Amino acid sequence: MSPESAEEVRRRRRLTAEIKDSLRALSNQLSLLNHQVGAQLDLKDVDIDCLELITRHGPMSPTALSRRTGLHPATITGILDRLQRGGWVTRERDPAATDRRAVTVRALRDRNKEMFQLYSGMNGTMDKICSGYAETELELLAEFLRSTTEAGRDATTELVN
Repeated sequence: MSPESAEEVRRRRRLTAEIKDSLRALSNQLSLLNHQVGAQLDLKDVDIDCLELITRHGPMSPTALSRRTGLHPATITGILDRLQRGGWVTRERDPAATDRRAVTVRALRDRNKEMFQLYSGMNGTMDKICSGYAETELELLAEFLRSTTEAGRDATTELVN
C-alpha cells in the first residue's frame, strides 16, 4: 500500500467517524426539540414518535404499531389513550375483521397546524440550508438519509427480535 493510499484510508475513516458523530449529535438535538414540542403539546416523546409513525404510514392496528416500535402492546394502549384524549388520533372498528375487538388507529388532522407551528423554526432553517445545495447534492443527501434511516430501522428490528 502506498503512503498516499494509506493517507486516503485514514482520511476516509476520519470522515466516516465525523459523519457518525454528526448523526449522533443530530439525533440528540432532534430528541431535545421533540421533547420541547411535546412539553408544549402535553405529549411524551414516545407519543410524538408513535403519532409520526401513524401519520407517515397511514392507519394501522395497535398491533402493527407495537411491532413497528418494538413497544409492548400494553404500552401502546396507554400511548393511544393519551393521543386519543388529546384529539390526535381516533380508533375505528374494523368492520372487515373477524375479531370484533379489532381497531384501526387513524391520525386526525385537526391539530396538525399546532404541531407544524412548533416545528416551523426548524423547518425554515432546513429550507435555508437546503437552498445552498445543488439538486444533485440534495439527491445524494436524500439517498444517504434514506439509507441511514433504513439502517436504524434494521438495527431496531434486530434488537426487538
